[in-house]
Amino acid sequence: SSILNAPLLEYLIYHSASFGRPGAGPAIALSFVLVAIVCGFASVCYAELAAMIPIAGSAYTYTYATMGELIAWIIGWDLILEYAVSNMAVCVGFSAHIVDLLDFFGIHPSARWISPAYLPTGLSDFQGNTLLEPGWHFGFNFPAFLIVMLLTVILIRGIKESAGANNIMVLLKITAILVFIGFASKLIHPANWHPFAPNGWPGILTGGSIVFFTYIGFDSVSTAAEECKRPQRDLPIGIIATLIVCTLLYIGVVVVLTGLVPWQTLLDDAAPVVNTLKRLHFGGVRLVVLVGALLGMISSLLVFQLGQARVWFAMSRDGLLPKIFSRVHPRFQTPDFSTLMAGIVVGIPAGLLDIGTLADLSNIGTLFAFALVAGGVLILRYREPERRRAFRAPGGPIAPILTILTCLLLMAGLPITNWIRFFVWMIIGLVIYYNYGRKRSTLRAVAR
Repeated sequence: SSILNAPLLEYLIYHSASFGRPGAGPAIALSFVLVAIVCGFASVCYAELAAMIPIAGSAYTYTYATMGELIAWIIGWDLILEYAVSNMAVCVGFSAHIVDLLDFFGIHPSARWISPAYLPTGLSDFQGNTLLEPGWHFGFNFPAFLIVMLLTVILIRGIKESAGANNIMVLLKITAILVFIGFASKLIHPANWHPFAPNGWPGILTGGSIVFFTYIGFDSVSTAAEECKRPQRDLPIGIIATLIVCTLLYIGVVVVLTGLVPWQTLLDDAAPVVNTLKRLHFGGVRLVVLVGALLGMISSLLVFQLGQARVWFAMSRDGLLPKIFSRVHPRFQTPDFSTLMAGIVVGIPAGLLDIGTLADLSNIGTLFAFALVAGGVLILRYREPERRRAFRAPGGPIAPILTILTCLLLMAGLPITNWIRFFVWMIIGLVIYYNYGRKRSTLRAVAR
């Protein structure tokens, strides 16, 4: 349930046309199916490793156990990028929905303090009037910043309280999604689906490259492995069930939304579902969906912030980051410093950048992590074939091999700017590793 990132539907539907890439249009539904298949292979790889190595840290821990310290650092550094940037984007979407909620009650704050400081296409109202010019402006997206800091306090107080609140929000947001699908499906205009795939297979494939951003939730399930009562049983069930349920809900929403209005009308909108209902004057349903969307984003932020802090915690415990990152609060028994820093690292950029810029940054890291996890499955199968596996990816080596190949295929569909930013981030990480982590790692200390 943690991967229902509703504010990114608009981005996935049209924004892939940026940088010369063909957009998917209504065929984004097929992109979701394609990526669900790819993620299905990745999910069983995650499930196998999570059941074998039920320790906090997710892909970082798995690669540490299978590929060694250097590769583990690379994937851990990659996961920091993945979780942080994805949550920044969700924060921006949350802010857009808060603005809609305030508008519902006739409250209209200054646009400077409820929108990102960087707006590549500017900001306009429904009548087309320009509110802010394209580029940087003096301002800060305070709703995006405040929500992540509030959740940081909740996470520091404890996983049990966080999990209880998250379960309630999950139920409410799924109810809101079903309300939207049930109501809007009666108003679909099939003509809006023509052409269904305006750019054919290249558009669908490009949509798949981008849609991976919204599928990192089952990854974050495994980051809290140490806090599961029965990880060998619970983690595979949680990972695979999350993927299946969310894929069905994603497809339902995009099929209905693109049938309700022409997909071109969803341009430059971080709250497409709610604003579509507003344009069509469906006030009651709009409020239900709006509240559900807000709760959905809060629960997504909650899980991703928890996952990010656990990765930092695991890396620090291995000596690759300063020991303060693995500090545990004496009362709440949570990694308080890692959680606080994760909140700051996400909150400030979320106040400055737009949703499209942030979403693009996360995709390549997600795909890279999936490929390395699949590689870890193959390595452990070869090195330790007799090791007990509470869950085994079916089909022998088929699932991990297909995971690697399909991830590489989708990575090839990402723009060159993604690759440049990714390599820059990796270079920074390697500099930190060779100048700090390598000298202080627990593994090397034991070897000495």
